[in-house]
Amino acid sequence: MASLKFVRSVWESFRATSGLEPRLLNNLRVTAARPGVVNFELDIQKEHTNRLNILHGGTIASMVDLGGSLAVASRGLFATGVSTDLNVTYLNSGGKVGDRILAPRLVGKTLAFTNIKFTDPNGHLVARGSHTKYVTQAWKDPNNIVEEMNKLKDQ
Repeated sequence: MASLKFVRSVWESFRATSGLEPRLLNNLRVTAARPGVVNFELDIQKEHTNRLNILHGGTIASMVDLGGSLAVASRGLFATGVSTDLNVTYLNSGGKVGDRILAPRLVGKTLAFTNIKFTDPNGHLVARGSHTKYVTQAWKDPNNIVEEMNKLKDQ
């Protein structure tokens, strides 16, 4: 529960201070978190779609980026580093307005390596992504709760 609460607080910080995430992903919900893993979901709305009225690849790429940051946060880091690499492979249509996209997320330390798979509500794989973040400076943030998360991981 501490992981989920902390990850949600980091997400709220993104929403309060970032330019992109609150505009594009404001209705993204973090549904579960434990050290190294974060699950989230997004109800697809018109602003998430392309001119074919299906989920825009840029929306998925933005979720890979944000998801990598939230996965880093799940380790107790409030500052989540900077991106060094981001990759997305699109496998199927991500859905239409009214659908929900689901994303479980995993993490790695100086560099955090994260991977993600997006599925539709029926469990079909829509896309997968990877995100590498440089996190050396993030370990110094006074808002970190790394020790508390390590205790949870060891239980």
